[in-house]
Amino acid sequence: MRTMGAGLVDCHCHLSAPDFDRDLDDVLEKAKKANVMALVAVAEHSGEFEKIMQLSKRYSGFILPCLGVHPVQGLLPEDQRSVTLKDLDIALPVIENYRDQLLAIGEVGLDFSPRFASTDEQKEEQRQVLIRQVQLARRLNLPLNVHSRSAGRPTISLLLEQGADKVLLHAFDGRPSVAMRGVRAGYFFSIPPSVVRSGQKQKLVEQLPLTSVCLETDSPALGPEKQVRNEPQNIYISAEYIAQVKGISVEEVIEVTTQNALKLFPKLQQLLRK
Repeated sequence: MRTMGAGLVDCHCHLSAPDFDRDLDDVLEKAKKANVMALVAVAEHSGEFEKIMQLSKRYSGFILPCLGVHPVQGLLPEDQRSVTLKDLDIALPVIENYRDQLLAIGEVGLDFSPRFASTDEQKEEQRQVLIRQVQLARRLNLPLNVHSRSAGRPTISLLLEQGADKVLLHAFDGRPSVAMRGVRAGYFFSIPPSVVRSGQKQKLVEQLPLTSVCLETDSPALGPEKQVRNEPQNIYISAEYIAQVKGISVEEVIEVTTQNALKLFPKLQQLLRK
């Protein structure tokens, strides 16, 4: 069932999540057996930056680090809130410190879910936090790994206005017509295994050209089954679903999406050699 040709790249996962503290080695071993060759580990808040960097050292050339400030902050569900510029100010010196070791800036973006951003002020502060991180990515010549829940159109508009060129929109939940604006700008869209249970993601896969598609798991979230911990090995489910919709082989999907990941993340090739 597994192809031994090109390896798969999980372009967006949360390996620093407490869900993996007990058995990360086993999770990574299963990913390698599923022919995953690289895991792009994203951050959500400055409290996990050091953990991600340690993981990228411990599993050098396999776990590739991204640091950034997510639009929703707070560790526990009851503590979650919209991001502030203060959250970013705390994070920036650490990002600068590790700048040469980073694959990308992420996870950054906008989240206009009413429970997090119910006011115009909160939305505007999210925009300011994102603008500053787009500027940072441009200055460091790094791609952006982007979240856009309930904010597909405003996120793409802001990225275009700010001149962002290397962009991954992860688990995009907007309309395909909005996604096509990103496609025209050369942005990539990564598809998680939850595509098998999401009508919206299925419509997106039908519309997106394969040349704009990457694979992700968003582990431990967005797995094929709701409320079950997702793992990087499940990335194969995304590839199989895309192959089925496009009427092509899984091998072709893996080959093209991995080439897309190498285009999107220029440092991927050199980090894989480590």
